[in-house]
Amino acid sequence: MNHFTKSAGQAAAAALGALALLATSAVADPYQKYRGTEIVVSWPSLAHFQIAEELIPEFTAQTGIRVETDPLQYGKLRDKQLLEMGKPQGDYDVVAWVVFWKTEYVQKGLLTPLSEMFANPALVDPAYDIADITPAYLENGGKVGGPQGYLAGPSAGLYGIPFSAQTTMMAYRKDLLEKHDLAVPTTYEELLAASRLVHEKEGIGGLTGRAQSGHQANDFFLTHYGPTGGVILDDNYRPVLNNPDAVRTVEMLTEFVKVGPPGMTAYGYGDMVNSFVQGDAAFYLDASKIRKTVEDESKSRVAGMVGYALHPTINGNCGSGTGGFAMGIPGNSQNKEAAFLFIQWMTNKATDRKLAEMGGDPIRTSTMNDPELQATFEDYPVLVEQLKCARADWRPLIPEFPEIDAQIIGISVSEAITGQKSAQQALDEANAKIEALLTEKGYYAWQ
Repeated sequence: MNHFTKSAGQAAAAALGALALLATSAVADPYQKYRGTEIVVSWPSLAHFQIAEELIPEFTAQTGIRVETDPLQYGKLRDKQLLEMGKPQGDYDVVAWVVFWKTEYVQKGLLTPLSEMFANPALVDPAYDIADITPAYLENGGKVGGPQGYLAGPSAGLYGIPFSAQTTMMAYRKDLLEKHDLAVPTTYEELLAASRLVHEKEGIGGLTGRAQSGHQANDFFLTHYGPTGGVILDDNYRPVLNNPDAVRTVEMLTEFVKVGPPGMTAYGYGDMVNSFVQGDAAFYLDASKIRKTVEDESKSRVAGMVGYALHPTINGNCGSGTGGFAMGIPGNSQNKEAAFLFIQWMTNKATDRKLAEMGGDPIRTSTMNDPELQATFEDYPVLVEQLKCARADWRPLIPEFPEIDAQIIGISVSEAITGQKSAQQALDEANAKIEALLTEKGYYAWQ
């Protein structure tokens, strides 16, 4: 685990300064009760969280709460969190989870309902303004117990606050579109036509994507199936994956692969990003955090050449995915109130703006609408518009989703786009496997 503090002298000076300010102010110290408390935070060793770690000394100086982080590789995070949260008393006071783990954590009774904290006026900053957090992010990352168990609704509870959340949007090579007199694609038909033209004229890929068999291929599929308005499960948890829109989506992805960068069917997320920033593809359509890498001249060959646009539509339907992480409090934490203060501070308006300025992923509407930030970050105006039609239900966030994702749909989609099976056959088989799995898990006991 890592302790993120300033040097002893800096930290002491900052802490004394904060205390002196409080001593000379008429304002009460809401943190007095928690000064000296130590909390442990479990989150991934990803860029946004590494940026957030730089702000921890400021949090400690202001609150007196010491923070130890346990940053883990993304693939190891869930197993370690389940282990610690399953103990009578675990090591963690705050956990950051991938959005499709949330329902499993709640079903197993591992998380503290945040309503317990928001009901306590002594803990809640009046300026926090939870309504300012992007609704699609809050629903996708933090709400559990509504329709189908994982959506917002009258019966849903709040268990997490989004942190490093994202939607999907398009990045494109402005220079190539100008060279070939192409308009920015607004529909999938236009995107496929432009991809074919660039592939033919420039000898590079059109649209890049992560098409590796398993989780990556399913994410590739869902990213482009979402704008159809399509779902994997109906309101009764019955799979509807083999519908005409899903079949057409897989057939369309097969065409994109044909004119994509070489080796795309083996691409993971990093390979996809690298192909775009190295100039091997003209279009990127995936997680909205791409700008930071595009503008990093130590990694990118296309800095200054990239524009950003809304996710293309299908039949006029606007829709983009939502994903990323959220933070909550384990049920076995011994420092729940201090943990809440950490989450509140890390997601308040001032910190969200700081994280954005430092290259992090904002979660607040006010941050993304900030005129100075919009003038600095070309993707922000697009992101604001995109989030108006972001979908929380583009993948079913049930506890069985990781298995459905990687072992069923991701394999079937891969078999189709590599020509081993037709799209219809692959999705028929996936649909049957999902229904068998959910039958075994008792999903249809009331039907």
